Parts: sequence; C-alpha cells; structure tokens
Amino acid sequence: MRDRLEAMRVFYRRGITRPADFRLEALGRLHACLKRRESDLAASLLADLGKAPGEAYLTETGLVLGELSLLRRKLRSFMRPRRAGGGPALFPSRCEVRPEPLGLALIMAPWNYPVHLSLLPLADAVAAGNCVALKPSSRAPASASLIAEIAAECFQPEHVSVFNGAGATLGNELLRERWDFIFYTGSGKVGREVLTAAAPRLTPVCLELGGKSPVIVCADANLELAARRIAWGKTLNAGQTCVAPDYVLAHASVKNRLADYLQKEFDRFPGRGRAALDNPNYCRIVSRAALERLVELAAGRAEFDLQSLRLAPLLLPDARPEHPVMREEIFGPLLPLLAFNTTEEALAFVNDREKPLACYIFTATPQNAAALLDGIGSGGACVNDTVLQAAAHTLPFGGVGGSGLGRYHGRYGFELFSHLKSVVRRGTWCDPPLRYLPVAALALRLIRRFLR
Repeated sequence: MRDRLEAMRVFYRRGITRPADFRLEALGRLHACLKRRESDLAASLLADLGKAPGEAYLTETGLVLGELSLLRRKLRSFMRPRRAGGGPALFPSRCEVRPEPLGLALIMAPWNYPVHLSLLPLADAVAAGNCVALKPSSRAPASASLIAEIAAECFQPEHVSVFNGAGATLGNELLRERWDFIFYTGSGKVGREVLTAAAPRLTPVCLELGGKSPVIVCADANLELAARRIAWGKTLNAGQTCVAPDYVLAHASVKNRLADYLQKEFDRFPGRGRAALDNPNYCRIVSRAALERLVELAAGRAEFDLQSLRLAPLLLPDARPEHPVMREEIFGPLLPLLAFNTTEEALAFVNDREKPLACYIFTATPQNAAALLDGIGSGGACVNDTVLQAAAHTLPFGGVGGSGLGRYHGRYGFELFSHLKSVVRRGTWCDPPLRYLPVAALALRLIRRFLR
C-alpha cells in the first residue's frame, strides 16, 4: 500500500495533474468508459442490491455522467483565477483567487449507491487536479470490482488507484496514512472515527452522513401528489438512501387522508405484501442483518423474505416520538406518520433532534414554505417534492451538524477538492508611506477613513 501511495505523491509533485488538458482528457476517458460499460454497471448493481436497470441509470450511472458532462464543459472557467476587489487600503494592487489542487485525496464510498457515490466525488477530485485513492465498499463487491477495472482502464495507477478489501480493516489502514484530503460517505458513527483519525495531522475532511430527514405536510398541500412523491422517495433503493424521507409530520386535519393516499402508493408500487417481495424492479435490503434490524423496528408488522432480502414498504400511521423507529435513521422502507397542530409544534419537533441532511415541505402557500425553510436547519431542502435537491449538479450537496460537513457537486465539488489561494499582486510604481511604522497622526486619520 505505501509503495503505491508514495508513487502517487511523486506523480502529483511532478505537476502532471495540473494542466487543464490533462484533467479534461482523464474526465473524457471516464465519461466514454461509463457509457461503453453501462450494461456492466447495471449488472453489478443488480448483483449487489437487486437494483433494476432503469433505477440504476436514474440514480447512479446517469448522475455520474451528468456530473462529468458539466465538469468537462466548465472546467476551464472553474480553473481560471477570479478577480476580487482589494479596496483603497491595498492600492495599487490586483487581488485574485486561484484554485489549486490539494494533493493526494482519499475517497471512502458506501454500499448503498456504490457507483454514484464512488465515481461522482472521484470526478470532482480529478477535475480539481488531485491524485485519488478510492476505496469502494466491500459490501457491494460486484460494483467494487468493476470500479477497479474502470479506474485501471481510464487512469494511470499513480493518478487514480482503487483499494479493494475487507471494509473496516482496510479502511483503518488507509486512515493511518497521510492525506491532503479525506472524503467519506456513510454513517455518523464511522464519520466520527474518520474525523478522529484526521485530527492529529489536521487533515481537512468532507463527511457526507445522513440522519432522520423529515417530511412536513401542511393542511393546504396537494395530498395525492404529496403521497406519490413521498412514496417515490421512500421506495428508491428500498429506502436505503441518505436523503430518503425518514418520517412524515402531517397536519392533524389531513393526516388520515394522507395515510390513505400513501398506502395506495405503497400498494401500487412496488406492491402490497408478496407482490412487493416478488417485484423484480424493487431493490433488496443489503444484508440479512440489516433486514432483521428493520423487521425489529417494524414491531412484527413487516412483510419480508429472508431469501430475497426484500422488505415490503410499510406505513406506520400510529407512530409515536418515543417508538424505536423514531430514535435512529431508518434506512429502509418503513415510514412513520405523525401529526402536528401548529407550525411552531412542527418546528420544535424537528429542531429538538440533530440537523437532518434533508427536509421536505409540502404546501401550496409560499409563506408556509418560507417559515419552515427559515425555521429548520438542514443540509438541503425541497418544497413539494423529495430527493431532487440531491440530484442537481448546480446545487451544493452536503450536511450540517450531525448530518455532515462539506459540500460538493459541480463547481462546489471542484472547490471542495481545491485550495482557494488568495493572491495580491502589488504595483511597484507607487508606494504610499502611510502603512510604514511609526504611524503618524495624519496617516492614522487617513487609514481610519480607508478601513472604517
């Protein structure tokens, strides 16, 4: 391992990754390879998670291709130094911000979206001019193996290297090495371990975690449409999505009607009971242990199959704040439904918990949306839909507080993996004496005027 990492450091120090042409060629090779191997990617996701080809493209391959397309179009403008005003105090000068690569970055990817959450941050890191060590999740072995093949096909090993192996053991070994940046997606528990490992060397990190993302349905919401979009967000990847709707707070006046609509959506797709378990378009739960945990949270009400590892979506309309299902991120197709009476009550309920990665608001009134958006701290939000804020390449994606730190996608991803260097270029034709010590009374009066 150390020989490989040292070769990558030497490669980076030689400045090979800095030119725009080098970065664009690397991104172009990856884009072409993913298009060429789309069927292989779909097969690997089917093997790891039972993910149907349509969902695989919608939530994984297509999003990576979209990110690569944006980076290839915009990279030269992203790399260009940006002018900044210096003000009269720095006269005569020209100020600018210059993006430069950080160096050797470690990306640790999760199992739930193994292609998307490995290759999209990889694209951002390569666009920013870094060398990258990528560790896919060992819990998605088919995807991890294919990602290693793709990386070997698209990049020199000193530029991008994939490290596959036993999850915790290899992860701990990698975290003991020196990095210029660490990007981790996964659980809050492991995220804290990553932050602890980074602390001794003051290594900067991005932690993309999760949490209990609420849905707030106001009395004036279009309930049928809300139910359809909530159910869609909940059944993607069988609920194993960091921005999935975790629980629903519905106004008491519409809670029962919303429950009926939600149940109809769960019955329609992927189907009630056995129909859901036999639906080839419905993802499975990643492992037996994960399935058994969800069955326990469902308190005996779940329809499941231990052989196929499928769990039918289950609405929990009588959930209570003290129930186990409300104490931790669900990460599966269980949907608690609770009631609120006032906006203040809904705000207090959400804000008494860790800041979530996402917040979803359904209302027909802009004032209701504004009050809830202003009152709830979350990584991102969506009004009258779910999940889509995480799919926009023009928006920053990331958490806050317990749901993570740092943000990426598009320009934000390029800047995440860059150091934004401040540069002042001073003119030599004029050298005002005001700043030189000792500062005279007249000079101090002028300085106060410039800096007030």
